[in-house]
Amino acid sequence: MDLSNRDLSNCDLSGADLSSTNFSGAKLTGASLTGANLSNANLTWANLTGANLDNAILNGADVFGADFSCATLTGANLNGADFYGARLSSAILSGAKLSGNWKKADLSGADLNYTDLSEADLS
Repeated sequence: MDLSNRDLSNCDLSGADLSSTNFSGAKLTGASLTGANLSNANLTWANLTGANLDNAILNGADVFGADFSCATLTGANLNGADFYGARLSSAILSGAKLSGNWKKADLSGADLNYTDLSEADLS
């Protein structure tokens, strides 16, 4: 599905199967994606400021340059996702599972309590 450059602000997409969806450049500010399946989705340069992605699945997603500032990703599965250059300042990632590319990601002020970073490339 191609939702690139769409304004989906404040939409409720909780529990939706959005795997392999193209959200490149989309505006998802304040959206609810709780428990959504975003595996292999393209979220490059998407704006997810303040979005709720608690327990969402982003396995293998491309999140290059996306903005997750102030978003909640509690318990989210982010294994194998590419977060290169993504902004997650003040995001809540408590209990999230992280692996993959996190180079140049901005995690300033992020809540990483109980987050597994053992396989994340933060170099």
